[in-house]
Amino acid sequence: MHRLIADRSLGDSWLGPEDARAAYRDVVRTRRFDDRALALQRRGWMSGYPPFRGQEAAQVGAAHAMRDDDWLLPTYRSNALQIARGVPMSDILLFRRGHPEFHSDHDLPVLPQAVPIASQLPHAVGLGMARNHRGNDEAALVCFGDGATSQGDTHEAMNFAGVFETPTVFFCENNGWAISHPRERQTASESIAEKADAYGFEGVQVDGNDPLAVREVVSEALASAREGSPVLVEALTYRQGAHTTADDPDRYRPAEPDLPAWRTRDPVDRLEAFLRDEGVIDDAFVTETRERADEELAAAVAAAEAVETPGPDDLFDPVYAGPSPHLDDQRAECRRYRATHPLEED
Repeated sequence: MHRLIADRSLGDSWLGPEDARAAYRDVVRTRRFDDRALALQRRGWMSGYPPFRGQEAAQVGAAHAMRDDDWLLPTYRSNALQIARGVPMSDILLFRRGHPEFHSDHDLPVLPQAVPIASQLPHAVGLGMARNHRGNDEAALVCFGDGATSQGDTHEAMNFAGVFETPTVFFCENNGWAISHPRERQTASESIAEKADAYGFEGVQVDGNDPLAVREVVSEALASAREGSPVLVEALTYRQGAHTTADDPDRYRPAEPDLPAWRTRDPVDRLEAFLRDEGVIDDAFVTETRERADEELAAAVAAAEAVETPGPDDLFDPVYAGPSPHLDDQRAECRRYRATHPLEED
């Protein structure tokens, strides 16, 4: 088990200047996305949104560690990881407006966001077992928060992964809070990473506010997983905002968190300062990166707004590959109800 908690010289890493610039581009892109998505929700553009501000460095670092054929199993707060992986911003915005999640019909190895806590972990292990059966070489990275470790699905998934030696990386973003419950109310263990010992594989802690450190650690974890040794990576980070737009963190979270400064310092500002000191980026690069991110985001919002609002009948179409008598009955009942209870938009 090891921790990377301090800014280092790029010379101490196998990553180069272009790797660092790519990480900066994506943390800026995803920070801009998060700020805009939150503003859109506040004006009623979408019904709800889970902010990830403060966690983009962990997610971008993990995304950059993955190979093109590796599977990503995101949770509802993994928007930065999805964007850095290549999922269009407009897809994520449309999902939050009630459309199918992959509106662009991309062919990336990315599963839908899992909203039920920890339900995606057994799926990741199942993908790994299928990969072993087929003799392929890809790995699966599954994302979850520290609160998910209290769920039985987590135990079952990690137990199967250890027994069947699946190519799975369990990527836990430990932001300190499971909604209003601090980590010490979730577990008496000194860390999340050490839970891996019970399942017979390695657990690693990493500074989740350093995307370059996360990329290094997750790259090593994926390489290990491909050889049949799963890994649990605990990225120590901090959720700056609310759990969701329906949450008020001021009711339960202290204004001065009892966490070290490296963990609560803004990861975007920290990375920018580090890369400036290293001579990797300058004012012109920063300005251009921000402008491009804003242009991309404006285009994504326009694309989402151009998609027709789904109607009640559309609710039934994606449930199964084809119609069924049960669904047909439900659709008919919905139409009868709408006929007698017309809505303004109908």
